Amino acid sequence: MITSPSGAASGTLPPFQFLAAPAEWDRIDFISDLHLDSTRPRTFQVWADFVRQTPAQALFILGDLFEAWIGDDVAAQPGFAADALSILREAAQTRWLGFMAGNRDFLFGSNQSDFCGIHFLNDPTVISAFGQRIMLSHGDLLCLGDVEYLRFRSLVRNPEWQSDFLAKPLQQRCAIAAAMRDASRKHQRMPESWVDVDTQTALEWLTHVQCSALVHGHTHRPGSEEMAPGIWRYVLTDWELDGLGPLRAQVLSLQREGFVRLDLPA
Repeated sequence: MITSPSGAASGTLPPFQFLAAPAEWDRIDFISDLHLDSTRPRTFQVWADFVRQTPAQALFILGDLFEAWIGDDVAAQPGFAADALSILREAAQTRWLGFMAGNRDFLFGSNQSDFCGIHFLNDPTVISAFGQRIMLSHGDLLCLGDVEYLRFRSLVRNPEWQSDFLAKPLQQRCAIAAAMRDASRKHQRMPESWVDVDTQTALEWLTHVQCSALVHGHTHRPGSEEMAPGIWRYVLTDWELDGLGPLRAQVLSLQREGFVRLDLPA
């Protein structure tokens, strides 16, 4: 894979990363919003089986793989976090693995790149594959109507805030994460309050980088739509296989013939 320096941006478009898919690739998988933790054993197992068995040459994880990642030291002891890293490391031995931070796992440290063999991705990232240019994003940066969340995002992405948070004892960080998780779950039970991607801004970004498609997660509103003539949006599915809602586990796969959605066995 060829990686170019981050591109210069205008307007609201953040610096982006460019990737060119090697000619030998014929399938690229995209997932996001699995929200894995120790309370979701079935979702975790289906994910583990998928990353071990997919025939794709590349897997892009576009944020919120974990329900909450409160620091890399959570994986220092045996348990859920250590098991998840072991599976990522195993998967990276047989395929290219890309990880983009979401609003739940932005503290997933870059040192995991060396341990797991994964590639950290800018948000957004542009990939050229099978004759297409596609923009990849977690999606939260484009939800401009969610003003309160964007203020929170700006705060927690600040290196000083992160340093202060990671300096807190693990037990305290767990308690803070639990409170944030409870607040988020209450919000998710009120779909009328959810904010979607700002279409005009998304189209401006796509036009600026000459992309014909946007792939993102975050909104928990899976689907596909033509945003403008010849420009498509593909929203990834959140995963849930442990009885907290309708069963769902889906992969968006890009193949030479185009995009296809694959439902995994529940």
